[in-house]
Amino acid sequence: MIVVTGATGNVGRSLVRTLAAAGEKVRATSRGIAGRDVPEGVDWRRADLADTETLRPVFDGARALFLQNGGAGAHLLDVGDILGAAAAGGVERVVLLSSQGVVTRPDSPSHGVLMRSIEDAVRRSGLEWTILRPGGFASNTYAWADSVRTSRTVAAPFGDVGLPVVDPADIAEVAAAALRDPAHAGHVHELTGPAPITPREQAEAIAEALGEPVHFTEQTHEQARAQLLHFMPAPVVDTTLAILGTPTPAETRVSPDIERVLGRAPRAYGEWARRNEAAFR
Repeated sequence: MIVVTGATGNVGRSLVRTLAAAGEKVRATSRGIAGRDVPEGVDWRRADLADTETLRPVFDGARALFLQNGGAGAHLLDVGDILGAAAAGGVERVVLLSSQGVVTRPDSPSHGVLMRSIEDAVRRSGLEWTILRPGGFASNTYAWADSVRTSRTVAAPFGDVGLPVVDPADIAEVAAAALRDPAHAGHVHELTGPAPITPREQAEAIAEALGEPVHFTEQTHEQARAQLLHFMPAPVVDTTLAILGTPTPAETRVSPDIERVLGRAPRAYGEWARRNEAAFR
């Protein structure tokens, strides 16, 4: 049995489907999960990563765990306690979804310091571990969906700064490989897309997927910061804008790890846009 936390998220949802299609027994969990969220035959349980007691029955009888990093609630997690409960339930292997920021933004409270503390807890757990460090997600552009649907417009800062954003489905496939194959134990995989792509080019890819024009407007730094502050703490906003506007060479680098693990190149953003065009229609 493989437990997938964050099973209704962009990575977790794809991972559940990938594992189920491969014939694995899967137990999917998140706070609000329901039967409609998983393929037929997948066991699903509601649980909260911030409340270890709700996880204990989820871990019972499992052999491997995909641990989502908690996202905006990562600071609420007691990862050592979670992994102790997982081991008590029978889990022997854990695959952690971490962040590229551990190495590219080590001084950032959220992207670096917090994620590093979670990684350290995984390493100390006594379980076989694999750590995934993705860069920016292609699915972050779901934030544009409402404006594209209503007015065929996108507003974003740093329109011509490119980053190799990664398709969450590729992260899920690498996670599935690491959960199923002990050869990945002790490895850290950095996950990126196949080439840097700018926000302007992402808007063009969405337009191509829709078969209709989408107008791109470049926001100022101040406009973008004010918008992001509505749903992110200021330190997270400032680090995010620094990555988007002045990425380091490590953040623009294309990693070979997806191709190394999966035997194929990572999917391009345009493929993600075509697969998810209904969200923008």
